[in-house]
Amino acid sequence: MDMNKIPKQFCENIACAFSQEFFVMSMLTGENGIAYALTPQHMKRLAQYLAHQTADYEKQFGVINAEWKPGIQSPIQTKDIMGGGGPKA
Repeated sequence: MDMNKIPKQFCENIACAFSQEFFVMSMLTGENGIAYALTPQHMKRLAQYLAHQTADYEKQFGVINAEWKPGIQSPIQTKDIMGGGGPKA
């Protein structure tokens, strides 16, 4: 796959929600977005890959100053995607 030929968009926001069976990750650009469903194992590998890529970037270009604030509610929730509140326990 030639990465130079793939269409690119600037991702403005990423939202993530989960259930016991899967994670849903949405990548948002303006009012457009694409949602991906991932198994827990795939999500874990994605997190590891992103941490590895970030560490390599920081080795080459210096530390990235960014603050993550947990508790900010995602605009897309699993119940929204599944319709009506998701699976009942």
